[in-house]
This record gives sequence, C-alpha cells and structure tokens, in this order.
Amino acid sequence: MMSAGASQSNTAHAENAAGRIYDIQGYAVHDGPGIRTTVYTKGCPLKCLWCHSPESQRYELELGYLAVKCIGTDLCENACIKACPQGAISRDEPKAALDGSGMIQKATIDRSKCKNCLSCTGACVTKALYATGWETTVDEVYDRLSRDRDFFKNGGGITISGGEAMAQFPFTLNLAKRLKGDGVHICLDTTGHAPAERYEEIMPYIDLFLYDIKHMDSAKHKRFTGVGNELILENARFLAKRGAALQIRVVVIPKLTDNEADLRKTAEFCASLGEAVKLVQVLPYHKTGRMKYDRLGWRYKLTNVEPPDDGFMEEVLEMFRSYGLNCRLH
Repeated sequence: MMSAGASQSNTAHAENAAGRIYDIQGYAVHDGPGIRTTVYTKGCPLKCLWCHSPESQRYELELGYLAVKCIGTDLCENACIKACPQGAISRDEPKAALDGSGMIQKATIDRSKCKNCLSCTGACVTKALYATGWETTVDEVYDRLSRDRDFFKNGGGITISGGEAMAQFPFTLNLAKRLKGDGVHICLDTTGHAPAERYEEIMPYIDLFLYDIKHMDSAKHKRFTGVGNELILENARFLAKRGAALQIRVVVIPKLTDNEADLRKTAEFCASLGEAVKLVQVLPYHKTGRMKYDRLGWRYKLTNVEPPDDGFMEEVLEMFRSYGLNCRLH
C-alpha cells in the first residue's frame, strides 16, 4: 500500500493523481442520500473479520477466479495454463457441466505458487480469471462519473469509498476537489483510521462522512479488525468539533459486536458527538460477501455466524433512539 510518508505528501496536490480502484458502481442507494455513484478504492488498514469486500483490503492487484464462468480448459486449449509462468494453474478433476453437456475440466489455482502476475487474466477468454482492480487517475474517474450527472439532480451525488479511501490520499483529495468544484454532493465512506490532518484538509470538500464505529472496546476492536480504535474515536471527535456532518454506521454481528453493554457504549459515544451526527445506521451482519473469499482463495473465518434476527435488530434500534439519536436500520 502507499506509505503515509513523504511520497504521499509530495503528491497530495497533484490534480491528476494516480489511484487504484476495484469498482465504480452506479445507482447506489445505500451509500448516502439519494441516488449515487460510488467509487471503491483499494487498500485498507483494517482487516475486519466480517469484511464483505475482501478484494478491497490489499492495495496490490490480486488474481480473482470466478469458477462458474470457466468453460473448461479443453475449449480454450489450456490458455490460462500456458500463460502462467509459475505453473500455478492446472486442470481440475472432471465435473459435470451445468448445462448437462457432459464432463469438463475447469482450471484450478495453486495459490502457494501464484505470484499475482496476472498473466493468465489476459489469456482467459471468459474472464473467469480477473484482476481485482485497476490503475486509474483522477481525470479518468472524473470523466466516468460525469456520465451519471442526470441521476444526481434530486439529492444524490458521489460517494468515495474503499477499502479506506484516505489510504490513497492524493487521489481521494483531488477527486473530491474536482467534484466539489462542479457542485456535486460528496460523501466519504471511511473507517476513521488515517491522520487527523488529512481529514482536516479534505473536510471542505466533503458534505457527509459515512463513518464506521465498529467497537468501543479497543482490545476487541484490534482482535476483530487488526487495529485498535483510539485513532478512529479521536478522529470522530475531531470532525465533530470542526462542524463536519457524520452518518455513523454500526454493524451488529452475533458473538462479536452484539453485546448490549458494548452497543450502549457505542450509542453513548454517538450521542456525545452532538449535532454532528445526522444519522446512525444500525446494520445487521449479512453473509453476501462470503463467496468473494473463495474467488481470492481466502478462508472466511465467520462460517458459523448467522445474521441477527429482525426482532433483536429492532431492540437495538430502539436502544440507540433512547439516546436521542436519529436512527434507521440498513
């Protein structure tokens, strides 16, 4: 990942800063007010156990494999196998084709040999093998976002998300500046884990911070995400004191973040930020990201965790509201 040192600061004001993203999603209705387009950057200092976008965690481009799209190595004449310089790709055991046409041998990847050179992605005719992101610039992303302007006329806008967008600060800052110059409503979806001076610099260009509070206990926070929560809570207070608008996101995960005492501490913290908190989203854990781990060859660690039931989520919502907070589910 880009370092937080001199290389960042030397390019922080480059108007056409380079960046690395893994998706641009139009018609996003859960990433801030109205209909939005969301830019997803790669790289995050947190490694949450429940992360539903594991392809966002590493700054480096990785090999993804969507096996259902593989038509079989015979039909493509072993193109991916031939393209791999590490010998990491081979033919899997014969399996019945989904269309009933017979037996096929799909590609299989030895992740211990794969160096993520991505040579195979260019050879794969169906794009079953793909890179988990691409290199881009502020100019390129700005031009892409400009196509969606008609969707923003009724209160929508652009959301810059991740990973952690603040980990690619030159790119995120200059994209926000460019968009704000056009009068676009901008949300920044952030974990809060970045130097305070970066938030201070970008704050004039952000209309709403979508801010994650994952756990109030720093030891548990570190166990579940890989980092403590001190910087995150400090930055939330920093932004609130300087008049930023915050939309707090709290994910409720059975066995990890659903303890009533812990949730009450989170509600108390949100309330302590005062009028800066415009909305608290209480989000139930979901399982939709699990298949993405298979595509990367990763092991999903919460296999025995199920989403919380609706009744419990309503109780959590009412508890947050009891602290005078404007709240909603999802």
